[in-house]
Order: sequence, then C-alpha cells, then structure tokens
Amino acid sequence: MNLTNPGLLLSGVLISMIGMAMFLYGKKMQRVGSLAFGVVMMIFPMLVHSVVWMWAIAGACMAGLYFTSREW
Repeated sequence: MNLTNPGLLLSGVLISMIGMAMFLYGKKMQRVGSLAFGVVMMIFPMLVHSVVWMWAIAGACMAGLYFTSREW
C-alpha cells in the first residue's frame, strides 16, 4: 500500500473497518459467510494499489455477501 496517497490510505482504513464489523457480526451470529467476507475485506486493501480497484472489490464482496445470504 502506498502510504503517501491519502485517498488510498483512507479507503483502506474504511474498507478494513467495514470488514472488521462484518467479521465480528459473523462471529457473534455464527455465520460463516460474514466471517469469510469480513476476513477478505480486512486483508485485500493491503494488496491493492488503486482506489478504484479497492472500492470495486469491496463492492463485489458486499454484493457477494448479499446474494449468498439471501434466501430465495
């Protein structure tokens, strides 16, 4: 992660915080999907070096969690 880019740093912190909240919710409610997506959202901001890609992956993770947890 490029620490000189404030947008990238702030986005990484926000996405990781959302991932931590998802992880804690999954742990409390014993939902494996929320645990897995929370871990992914906490780790991937350290590997991505573009703000656009970071938000795109976060959006895909949130959409994936929505569609996997929805009962049809």
